[in-house]
Amino acid sequence: MSNPRTERSRPVDPPFSPILLAGMALGPVPPRFLQPLFDAILAVVRRRHPDILDRLTAYPDAVIGIDPVDLPFVLLLEPKPDRPRLTVYRDFADLPVTAVIRGPLAMLIALGEGRLDGDAVFFSRQLVIEGDTEVIVALRNAVDGAGIDMEADFAATVGPLARPLLQAARVGGWLFRRLADDMALVRQALVGPALKSADAQAARLNELEGEIVTLRRSLRQREQRT
Repeated sequence: MSNPRTERSRPVDPPFSPILLAGMALGPVPPRFLQPLFDAILAVVRRRHPDILDRLTAYPDAVIGIDPVDLPFVLLLEPKPDRPRLTVYRDFADLPVTAVIRGPLAMLIALGEGRLDGDAVFFSRQLVIEGDTEVIVALRNAVDGAGIDMEADFAATVGPLARPLLQAARVGGWLFRRLADDMALVRQALVGPALKSADAQAARLNELEGEIVTLRRSLRQREQRT
């Protein structure tokens, strides 16, 4: 079994978003209080997309860590054919993880729903894999083409409550996007001037390096003439 870092390192910076604020609010909540939510998620997956777990039967002993970097907890997926589990923990310390995938929650969801090019986000380092990459590739292949749609999947499990819940979800999605846009403006206002200053300093350093190279070349030419 591979031995990825079990400490909750942050090779991916969490984006400044409503999810990050929600994660800060959830910080004091014990993981066990969140477990029923993830039990329900796994039940939906088993009911609506059993082929995902079927495609992971080649790795019955795998323990896959999922780290949404903008939330104060991590998930452990054990795709055992007879009794799969999706468990929430505070971190991966002392857990026998085979592999870990890290990234912002919104990106992990979009990847699971097939709305993102997995290769592109991995190469851009927006998502990070640690440990046995073969297991993560198998998980990605299992998810690809599964037709996961979290909104539709959960609506199909709640029966007559589906319509009002979908309407509430759409309103919530609109509010989320509005808040995310406002937070992006705030971030730009706070960080933008510093980034411009850093760019100006970097340009000046490049200019000075060019001048130093020119001076050195001139000195060598003088030494050669003498």
